Amino acid sequence: MSMSPQEVFELPDPSSSDPGAVNEPDRHAAAESLTRGRLILRRFLRHRTALAAVVVLVLMFLLAYLGPYLTVWKYDDFDQEHILTGPSANHFFGVDQLGRDVFARTLHGLQKSLIIGVFAALITTAFAALAGSVAGYFGRWVDAGLVWVIDLLLVLPSFLVLAILSPVLAGKSWLWLVLLLSVFGWMITGRVVRGMTLSLKEREYVNAARFMGVGSFTIIRRHLLPNMASLLIVDVTINVGVTILAETSLSFFGFGVQAPDVSLGTVLGDSQDLATTYPHVFLFGGVLLIITVLCVSVIGDALRDAIDPSSGTSTL
Repeated sequence: MSMSPQEVFELPDPSSSDPGAVNEPDRHAAAESLTRGRLILRRFLRHRTALAAVVVLVLMFLLAYLGPYLTVWKYDDFDQEHILTGPSANHFFGVDQLGRDVFARTLHGLQKSLIIGVFAALITTAFAALAGSVAGYFGRWVDAGLVWVIDLLLVLPSFLVLAILSPVLAGKSWLWLVLLLSVFGWMITGRVVRGMTLSLKEREYVNAARFMGVGSFTIIRRHLLPNMASLLIVDVTINVGVTILAETSLSFFGFGVQAPDVSLGTVLGDSQDLATTYPHVFLFGGVLLIITVLCVSVIGDALRDAIDPSSGTSTL
């Protein structure tokens, strides 16, 4: 039975159909993603302690980078006339045993500790995400090799290795310290990412992408890592605090940031003998370190609870 020209003209044309109907799955996916993002934000905003921690942490960054402009003293200046004097209008945190301004040294040290913590945390999480997803997705000898590397790094005494390498890198850029801290900090998260990848790579959308000829690394980047974004975000926040503590510990014992540069660890290490006799030399650096790490830890816990309510006490 033949059709008339009018009937043929009235047949539905896919190219002229409603764009909303064609992109309905994409619209649903975007709406679901947006709803999940808003839900996580709403849970986080209900965590008043975390909001206070965010405010305090922002103030700490502002203090670290704008505070030095409030004084005429630099972190490496000397005032021999006021050695070991307490806080005053001229020296806000006092003067140490060598005549250096404690306020300027502490804020410069806070700058260095914050930037090392943030950079090392980002590199650590990125490396864990890459290594874990590659091991879980490709399997076989790739998985065996990366798992062997993870196990090896886990049993190595990282503090001792860093202490041994420190004299070799003395006088080098602090970026070497960031790299070393990252090398010894990614293994636990890498194992978690590997386990999640082993589960996600069997999902239907991953198999469909593989059958359509999508490249392996494209699948990892577009389909696997986005589904682990919540874990990676929390991991970054936790790693910031852990890395700051690790860097401070190394610098405290002389294995981290080297003179004439300054971090919170070197400030505390240089003044440890004066902690009881001249507490102002030691106290301010210790307080800033505690506040910084505590705020980062609180924010990380709140993010974890907001993303996964079953991990804490958060409610919808």
